[in-house]
Amino acid sequence: MAAHRPVEWVQAVVSRFDEQLPIKTGQQNTHTKVSTEHNKECLINISKYKFSLVISGLTTILKNVNNMRIFGEAAEKNLYLSQLIILDTLEKCLAGQPKDTMRLDETMLVKQLLPEICHFLHTCREGNQHAAELRNSASGVLFSLSCNNFNAVFSRISTRLQELTVCSEDNVDVHDIELLQYINVDCAKLKRLLKETAFKFKALKKVAQLAVINSLEKAFWNWVENYPDEFTKLYQIPQTDLAECAEKLFDLVDGFAESTKRKAAVWPLQIILLILCPEIIQDISKEGFDENNINKKLFLDSLRKALAGHGGSRQLTESAAIACVKLCKASTYINWEDNSVIFLLVQSMVVDLKNLLFNPSKPFSRGSQPADVDLMIDCLVSCFRISPHNNQHFKICLAQNSPSTFHYVLVNSLHRIITNSALDWWPKIDAVYCHSVELRHMFGETLNKAMQGCGAHPAIRMAPSLTFKEKVTSLKFKEKPTDLETRSYKYLLLSMVKLIHADPKLLLCNPRKQGPETQSSTAELITGLVQLVPQSHMPEIAQEAMEALLVLHQLDSIDLWNPDAPVETFWEISSQMLFFICKKLTSHQMLSSTEILKWLREILICRNKFLLKNKQADRSSCHFLFLCGVGCDVPASGNSSQMSMDHDELLRTCVPGASLRKGKGNSSMDSTAGCSGTPPICRQAQTKLEVALYMFLWSPDTEAVLVAMSCFRHLCEEADIRCGVDEVSVHNFLPNYNTFMEFASVSNMMSTGRAALQKRVMALLRRIEHPTAGNTEAWEDTHAKWEQATKLILNYPKTKMEDGQAAESLHKTIVKRRMSHVSGGGSIDLSDTDSLQEWINMTGFLCALGGVCLQQRSSSGLATYSPPMGPVSERKGSMISVMSSEGNVDTPVSRFMDRLLSLMVCNHEKVGLQIRTNVKDLVGLELSPALYPMLFNKLKNTISKFFDSQGQVLLTDSNTQFVEQTIAIMKNLLDNHTEGSSEHLGQASIETMMLNLVRYVRVLGNMVHAIQIKTKLCQLVEVMMARRDDLSFCQEMKFRNKMVEYLTDWVMGTSNQAADDDVKCLTRDLDQASMEAVVSLLAGLPLQPEEGDGVELMEAKSQLFLKYFTLFMNLLNDCSEVEDENAQAGGRKRGMSRRLASLRHCTVLAMSNLLNANVDSGLMHSIGLGYHKDLQTRATFMEVLTKILQQGTEFDTLAETVLADRFERLVELVTMMGDQGELPIAMALANVVPCSQWDELARVLVTLFDSRHLLYQLLWNMFSKEVELADSMQTLFRGNSLASKIMTFCFKVYGATYLQKLLDPLLRIVITSSDWQHVSFEVDPTRLEPSESLDENQRNLLQMTEKFFHAIISSSSEFPSQLRSVCHCLYQVVSQRFPQNSIGAVGSAMFLRFINPAIVSPYEAGILDKKPPPRIERGLKLMSKILQSIANHVLFTKEEHMRPFNDFVKSNFDLARRFFLDIASDCPTSDAVNHSLSFISDGNVLALHRLLWNNQEKIGQYLSSNRDHKAVGRRPFDKMATLLAYLGPPEHKPVADTHWSSLNLTSSKFEEFMTRHQVHEKEEFKALKTLSIFYQAGTSKAGNPIFYYVARRFKTGQINGDLLIYHVLLTLKPYYAKPYEIVVDLTHTGPSNRFKTDFLSKWFVVFPGFAYDNVSAVYIYNCNSWVREYTKYHERLLTGLKGSKRLIFIDCPGKLAEHIEHEQQKLPAATLALEEDLKVFHNALKLAHKDTKVSIKVGSTAVQVTSAERTKVLGQSVFLNDIYYASEIEEICLVDENQFTLTIANQGTPLTFMHQECEAIVQSIIHIRTRWELSQPDSIPQHTKIRPKDVPGTLLNIALLNLGSSDPSLRSAAYNLLCALTCTFNLKIEGQLLETSGLCIPANNTLFIVSISKTLAANEPHLTLEFLEECISGFSKSSK
Repeated sequence: MAAHRPVEWVQAVVSRFDEQLPIKTGQQNTHTKVSTEHNKECLINISKYKFSLVISGLTTILKNVNNMRIFGEAAEKNLYLSQLIILDTLEKCLAGQPKDTMRLDETMLVKQLLPEICHFLHTCREGNQHAAELRNSASGVLFSLSCNNFNAVFSRISTRLQELTVCSEDNVDVHDIELLQYINVDCAKLKRLLKETAFKFKALKKVAQLAVINSLEKAFWNWVENYPDEFTKLYQIPQTDLAECAEKLFDLVDGFAESTKRKAAVWPLQIILLILCPEIIQDISKEGFDENNINKKLFLDSLRKALAGHGGSRQLTESAAIACVKLCKASTYINWEDNSVIFLLVQSMVVDLKNLLFNPSKPFSRGSQPADVDLMIDCLVSCFRISPHNNQHFKICLAQNSPSTFHYVLVNSLHRIITNSALDWWPKIDAVYCHSVELRHMFGETLNKAMQGCGAHPAIRMAPSLTFKEKVTSLKFKEKPTDLETRSYKYLLLSMVKLIHADPKLLLCNPRKQGPETQSSTAELITGLVQLVPQSHMPEIAQEAMEALLVLHQLDSIDLWNPDAPVETFWEISSQMLFFICKKLTSHQMLSSTEILKWLREILICRNKFLLKNKQADRSSCHFLFLCGVGCDVPASGNSSQMSMDHDELLRTCVPGASLRKGKGNSSMDSTAGCSGTPPICRQAQTKLEVALYMFLWSPDTEAVLVAMSCFRHLCEEADIRCGVDEVSVHNFLPNYNTFMEFASVSNMMSTGRAALQKRVMALLRRIEHPTAGNTEAWEDTHAKWEQATKLILNYPKTKMEDGQAAESLHKTIVKRRMSHVSGGGSIDLSDTDSLQEWINMTGFLCALGGVCLQQRSSSGLATYSPPMGPVSERKGSMISVMSSEGNVDTPVSRFMDRLLSLMVCNHEKVGLQIRTNVKDLVGLELSPALYPMLFNKLKNTISKFFDSQGQVLLTDSNTQFVEQTIAIMKNLLDNHTEGSSEHLGQASIETMMLNLVRYVRVLGNMVHAIQIKTKLCQLVEVMMARRDDLSFCQEMKFRNKMVEYLTDWVMGTSNQAADDDVKCLTRDLDQASMEAVVSLLAGLPLQPEEGDGVELMEAKSQLFLKYFTLFMNLLNDCSEVEDENAQAGGRKRGMSRRLASLRHCTVLAMSNLLNANVDSGLMHSIGLGYHKDLQTRATFMEVLTKILQQGTEFDTLAETVLADRFERLVELVTMMGDQGELPIAMALANVVPCSQWDELARVLVTLFDSRHLLYQLLWNMFSKEVELADSMQTLFRGNSLASKIMTFCFKVYGATYLQKLLDPLLRIVITSSDWQHVSFEVDPTRLEPSESLDENQRNLLQMTEKFFHAIISSSSEFPSQLRSVCHCLYQVVSQRFPQNSIGAVGSAMFLRFINPAIVSPYEAGILDKKPPPRIERGLKLMSKILQSIANHVLFTKEEHMRPFNDFVKSNFDLARRFFLDIASDCPTSDAVNHSLSFISDGNVLALHRLLWNNQEKIGQYLSSNRDHKAVGRRPFDKMATLLAYLGPPEHKPVADTHWSSLNLTSSKFEEFMTRHQVHEKEEFKALKTLSIFYQAGTSKAGNPIFYYVARRFKTGQINGDLLIYHVLLTLKPYYAKPYEIVVDLTHTGPSNRFKTDFLSKWFVVFPGFAYDNVSAVYIYNCNSWVREYTKYHERLLTGLKGSKRLIFIDCPGKLAEHIEHEQQKLPAATLALEEDLKVFHNALKLAHKDTKVSIKVGSTAVQVTSAERTKVLGQSVFLNDIYYASEIEEICLVDENQFTLTIANQGTPLTFMHQECEAIVQSIIHIRTRWELSQPDSIPQHTKIRPKDVPGTLLNIALLNLGSSDPSLRSAAYNLLCALTCTFNLKIEGQLLETSGLCIPANNTLFIVSISKTLAANEPHLTLEFLEECISGFSKSSK
């Protein structure tokens, strides 16, 4: 467009510029500022080519803006900003105006633009606060305009002069004449102006004449300052025509100056006109001069006189001073050599001038104004330029007692000298460097006074063009005089700061000073400036201070800080400055913090430049760079945040007394000292800088975020430079270097939106791995601010009301600024989106960075397994879970998470929704993975509170909201594969939480919202299973089985009843989601039924399989029916049919997964479906078969040996060894098994590991753990730890023969030999018999001990190899921890655990047939003490009577040591003998099964909290859980306790009779035992064994009562001689479980009497109405029980826990399941002949009716609980809204109930009845037992049989099954089968079937028999 239609294009750019002006867009932010700047540059560039178009466009915009009507302060400010932008653009366009602009353009410019510019110059008078800036800007435009268009401007002035010559009015408009002041004037133009004015001067009125006089003077200075060379040349080559004009005008003005007043007005112009005439000056300086010049001579004389104070008029004196200063100023532009006359003239006046202007006792002033600052500055600068070394007036101005005006003048003069040095001969500032000390002193004084006086003044806008006195007077403040002084100090301070900015050397210079003093002075200077940066009420000073500090940080300036030790000084002072600024930034005490941050970035760049330059400097001075911070372990937030940096402290730290050694010689800093105490300041500064940068990342201001991110680059650069010198890793300085670099690279994304940027920031924050002082402090500070902001948000608008107006005004000032940092203010305005946005950003920041803070607190990361090779430090592996995962430790992170979760249900009327949504998204998507475990635990704990103590759901809106939010968070979190998430997901189990979520959601009902929540929950379950490998489950199989049970309950839940189409769609979605979740849950899931009643495990599994399989078949049928309906409806519901196809596919997958994982219990039940009468069912089943073949199902599980194989695999798993030699499952088991079972565990582990030749590895792991936890050598293996027990067991098993062989002969000699017959060994004097001699006894004991000891140490060749292995292992492990005496541990343990127990108790050890006599026993005991001392390598000290043996003990230390080394130093190779274990019968394997099953959950928890992901992973535990699920629960093991089982009890006659008939061998008796009617399990709180009788498992008429009594007798027999307790479970007991009268009486006589007496308690659980009737009927028989205290009725498991600990209870699972997931309806009335109050509880399988009033049973008041299973409910009828009836099978009359929520009760009961019906199979015939080899033939028959069907879909399914069979079993069918989904199989395919059959008969003959068998059975079943 720009090329083809330039005019339109330029206009488009101009209009865009117009649209983006503040007056159109409103208040400017960073983005609009950048945009406006961009537009401006664009226009300036275009103006070089299309000048007139751009200028006319801008002029039009300016006109329109000027004519706008505005209201309000904000609009006025926007108008002013817009005008400034337009004027600035115009000025720059005009300045670059091309030379070839046409005349036409010029006239256009004059006509249009000039009036607008004049408007600004003329109308912007006082009153408008922005007037000065606008006038300045407009004058700039006029100046640029007049450069190329002088004629146009000149003609306007000329015209106006002409008009004024003929004007008769007194008050005339002289504005146009004043244009002279602003235009660009060169020599030629000046001539024209002088000519014109001289020509018209006389004719003008006095007002106009004065205007001309004033304006011409300004025009002259415009010329001199812009074209100094022309003026200088004037004195080299005088221009007569210019001089003539000047002289003419001089004379005219001289004539005008009649009165004193007029003289005073014209003298300044006259001196200038005189200066323009160099020749006249030359002339009048001579003695004889031209008479024409007499008036000039007189003028000069009167000037001198007035200056000296003899003029008679104060006015004239002032005017003379002004004129004289002008003369001095002009003379500085003339080279001394060109004309010295003017300098003589100057010198004749300058002394008087100085005396007049610089008199401290009488400061010069004009009229009422306090001081004429500009005049004094001009004078001072000119004097300096004339004679730089005459500095008397400098000293006057510098003097401390001089007025502050003098200081102000001096500072501004110096500034002008530095900044304005256009001419070569002007002296440079270095002439003043000698005064730098006084200047620094002045700076310090001024700073103090300004800071003291600045209470809380509003910001002052300083207009640079106003003179000092105007500034002070124009401030309209009602203030005290002190305020006025403060204000003047502020102006002085501003000037001083500008001076530092202009030339830092001026204040840094330190002639002839020592290093420390130099550093001290620099520190003071920089400290002063740093303090000004945060002064928000002095914005201009703050800005200048920043600029000054930046200049001070330039390379050449830093070198001057302290030339003796530049690096150390830089490091010290610069760090101090950084620390202070960052501290202010983090506390948000700065309004323009983004700008300060940008400035800070520049400072960092300067620092790095300096470091880079000094990188190659001598290493001694550089070394400081690297010591700073490395190795200094800085406290997280302690020291650095507590340092309150006021001015003195800031100074103190910089001054070199503390950390810098005096003198030049030793320039390196003593930084290492800092490591022990307070960290050095550079480290603190780095920490604070990190804190500041982190905290800007959550700013709502995008620019601030980007700037902070870019600053990270400079931190990294600094680290690079520092590590480059000392070759240290960069991560020593910046542990998070890599992430910082990423932050820096992202900071270039300027165009991103705010949300995208924050997302990127949070992603990077999550990648920060290492906790540092910086990020921890940043997190904690942000957290404090977040807490405050959260309170403000939640209390809004309450806070606003309470705080009243004060809060209002405060929040206006705070919120309206760009960086709104809510926490900085006292209130918050939610209408201001930044406040809320900032809160959201903070929340995200805390979520993303929280993981690092958590890490910082947890000691050493996760506890890991102890690999034998690893160093000891890594091997702390006890059951200590890392504290972070158990969210109960009260850390800031934990508190933050708690608060965050409470906000998930925030109901704030205004921002509640926003907060909820953001918390949900941030926690789900942005949370640091390290916080997952804490989150899971907190969610679990919170959700568990939604249930009461009985497990009832507490339904409230808030709870439901929380549950819904949790589901969303968990789904996001699991869906979102955040980096590092898999590592942390497994550290806390989510099973409990997930189950509770489902339990809660189940009761929500079937409203639309409830269905949606259920659907989302199903989707969550699916995602959970997708991440299964990353999650940890403690009881995965149980959990998944439960989830399947719950979720299948939602399938087809409401789809049939829903009338509304939308609801139908929703319920279909729920069906779909449920099935998808169920598919994922069933993958590889062995069904785990609750313990059945009287049903063996495989049968129970089959029933459960059938329940689900039938439900899925019903769902498929449902899909088909709906599809048919839809087809009839004309296919209008295409969406629904797509849904159904998908649902059907899911269902088939679910059936496949179900069958695949449960082939053993499922295949024989389901194979009949291949011949089902319904073809659709057949086709579906074939799809399922095809799927399981494709999934690679193993049919080996159908084999008879499957149980043995599984036990074999279980042993393999427990003995499995990791890469590092660790034993994950075995060690987990060792850590969680209670100590009461350690003996058994030791036996099991040793036996099984030895059978696998892995005993050494087991011992290594066990011993390592023991050694690791031991405090010292002395405590090793002394306690009853598992390792000790394993060692003892090894010694016992493998050392028995050795001990027998070693000790038997020795002991026999001592006992039987005649020499030893009457020998005594007693050596304790207190126990000696009178006849005994102590010495002799000692000799006897010594003799025996020597004999035994030498026999032992000589037996090393006989020492068993397994025990050598044990000792070698022990030796190696102990060596790692206690290398100095590891062999001692071997000997000590061997004697303590092996040899001495056998010596002390030879009978118990099985070495002797009978106990030795007491005296020998005593001798053996004393001997064992001596042997143990030798082994322990210690002498007797405590026992006085044993001291005599110390010599013997000592003399044998070496011999013993050699023996121990011999048996421990070499490890025999494991023998090749294969230990065969018959797995099913082997007690060890069964014990292992029981130990694993009972501790499964604890093992899961242990592994998840101690899992080293890389080393072990979770596969072993998963495999174990799956195997245990297949094996099912172990048999109940009675309590093993020797004092019960060892009693030899007398048998009763009944028992004798039964034993004689060998009843226990009969199959009927064995079958009875498997029913678990009576069993022993656990102990009560009183320590008694407990027996359980489950009444419903006894079936009258089916079970022989005598056999039951015999079974009970045998079970009780080992225990009944001591107290025991019985639990009688009467749940659902009815007539079919009763004892007939004669049988009941038998129970009271067959047991021995004491067996009855020892029953210490009978707990009767779930007593019901039938039992009450039964006890009444048999009242006579049961009289003895009536009122018995031993009879205790229990109505809930909680009550039972009062007597039996929860983990010791072993009630049947079916009983306990009734208590789960209940909907309870209290206060119902059961109507009968006597109405009773009851509670109705509806569970998932049964209805319970519990009486609310107690009834008498056996003389006790009891609550009755009647249970009716869903299968027993025949009919339920709602009579009216308050009454319903329930008809129960086998009960004559229906039960009638009244309740106000009858409909809800009836719906619940109908639901469970319907679910039961849906899972009842139509009698599927059970197939005969299928063996693995039968599978191909059986399935082949189904395929070929159905391949000939008339139904095309069935043919297709059969064909695909045939393909899958061919692949799976590798059947040799010649010719290709093509497996596909869309293949059409023709109906006439008989030939194809025959040919395949023939081919198979030939190629696979072994299949023929099975095929024929199946074929015959199949034809009989098939409908074809």
